[in-house]
Amino acid sequence: MKAKAYEIVRLKNVTKVYKIGYYEVVALNDVSLEIKDGEFIAVMGPSGSGKSTLLNIIGCLDKPTSGEVFINGVSTKKLSEKKLTELRRDTIGFVFQQYNLIPTLTARENIELPMIFKGMDERERENRVREILEMLTLENLADRKPMELSGGQQQKVAIARALANEPKILLCDEPTGNLDSRSGHEIMETIKMLNREEGMTVILVTHDESLKKYAERVIRLRDGRIVDVSSTGN
Repeated sequence: MKAKAYEIVRLKNVTKVYKIGYYEVVALNDVSLEIKDGEFIAVMGPSGSGKSTLLNIIGCLDKPTSGEVFINGVSTKKLSEKKLTELRRDTIGFVFQQYNLIPTLTARENIELPMIFKGMDERERENRVREILEMLTLENLADRKPMELSGGQQQKVAIARALANEPKILLCDEPTGNLDSRSGHEIMETIKMLNREEGMTVILVTHDESLKKYAERVIRLRDGRIVDVSSTGN
């Protein structure tokens, strides 16, 4: 009998307000949401609907103005900056539209970097990098620098780097936005494989309707509010 999945992400009445001069912009408005461990969620909506703000708050890159966020059962509300950094480093992997690879480092070195920041010893780093390269079939690109890679290859390396510290949650912000349709399909298949075979929770922000087929649930935002939650049947 399969164990019941627990809530790995929970947002409780989360509101985010940005002050721009004399004006206030409500990016998220009283959002409550539960995501179970191992789910694949697509967050969709028009530009300015609050998608990226939602992702940044789940990823502890931003704090809500009000409300509470729980990641893997831990409330982020009273965590120190040091504890928030550790939570991001150990629990969450990020994949962005811009690959954000360091141009002077090889693919192997880009993947290794988060492990160095974590203080992992050299042998453990080497083993983990090798494991990730094999998992994503990147072995033949390991010693190339970003400028020697195609867009799709760079994004694959960016995904590999996100896996460095074995995160439970993978946050993807328009990961195919800079790619042609074929490369985009390959990236989404890679992300789906990580969800299906590694049990990773995936939260995908996208405006591309064709990508919702990869998700189990679609959450639609408009004007900072959740206006629809639907199952895709996957």
